[in-house]
Amino acid sequence: MEQTSLTSSKTTAPWDVVTEPGPVLVAAIHAGHTIRGSLAPWLEIGETDRLREEDPLTDFFLTAGDTIIRANRSRFEFDLNRPSETAVTTNPEDTWGLRIWKPDMPEREKELSLRLHRQFYDQVARRVDEMIEAHGRILVLDVHSYNHRRAGPDAEPDDPQLSPDIDLGATTLDKDIFGGLLERFGDALRSHPLNGRTLEVGTNIRWKDGGHFPEWLHAKYGDAACVITLEYKKVFMDEWGRSADILALQDLREGFLAAVDEARDWLAEHPAPGQAQRKARMPA
Repeated sequence: MEQTSLTSSKTTAPWDVVTEPGPVLVAAIHAGHTIRGSLAPWLEIGETDRLREEDPLTDFFLTAGDTIIRANRSRFEFDLNRPSETAVTTNPEDTWGLRIWKPDMPEREKELSLRLHRQFYDQVARRVDEMIEAHGRILVLDVHSYNHRRAGPDAEPDDPQLSPDIDLGATTLDKDIFGGLLERFGDALRSHPLNGRTLEVGTNIRWKDGGHFPEWLHAKYGDAACVITLEYKKVFMDEWGRSADILALQDLREGFLAAVDEARDWLAEHPAPGQAQRKARMPA
């Protein structure tokens, strides 16, 4: 049975989970910036470069979910969108040539990070089990952001044809089942302008996979979980600095809220096979 609960809101917690009854889970697993103090002696990357590769402010969209998950720790302490083999790495080849950790980082520190990685996936599995039991089909939205001025703050941005304002990652999504949901979701995002202009919303443009988190969900739950990754181009902030356009963020969130409402309607209109019978057997 679904219940309302809060797992931590302490600043030292590796992540926060808030649950309410309902079929929509929204996660911001790269929103965090904190790194535990015991790792400080082995950290090589500077704070500014680290922030550029994280997804700040993606937690701004979490309120649309029934269950919301925010990672408080940096993706470089343990990357929740990677399998355990590469979630903690001292090899720059795994991190776009960036040197994140000194090679002599102790094994005990790596193991502590990997233990947290395992705990996160165990907790998510328990919650998703509950949601599917209650609703038959659920929607998981994995919110990220991406840089589009890699060449420098004054350089030309990336080709807009290959860099939509929002790229929907739907590689694990069965179009025969959830194609209508995906279409309505994208249309709702486009229907809310950003600073007066229509958003460019693409599907699987920047990346051909969504990372470990959505792939794990699909492998474990199949078509009971419709998983969409949203990659927001960092048009709402200066990716080379520390400033953000709050009005742009509000425009984007309005579109996101509208898209989630459309998805809720679709889920209600297309229950999982046998869900009506399961609901009839549930105690009042």
